[in-house]
Amino acid sequence: MSKKQDSKAFYDKLREQLQETASWPSEYLYKFIVLSNPNKVQQIESIFDSMGAVINTKQSSNGKYTSVSINVKMKNPDAVIAKYLEVTEKVEGVISL
Repeated sequence: MSKKQDSKAFYDKLREQLQETASWPSEYLYKFIVLSNPNKVQQIESIFDSMGAVINTKQSSNGKYTSVSINVKMKNPDAVIAKYLEVTEKVEGVISL
């Protein structure tokens, strides 16, 4: 399977799980990990700007990585997935959890 096919399968499964486990609109917790670079963290934060998101960051013990947790109310599973895709497209090297 190609990386694109793997990604589509992952998001299809996520969409199904979100539809089954939550009533929408609903709060959703995003978690990302990036190299500790203020620009990368700012890029992620700007994607969720004006959405009323609560954003928390925490550096790893050695300071090399920063985790970014974002709690935000989303309309539906498709909106959740759209934000994941936007972050992975705009922020180089980001890891989505």
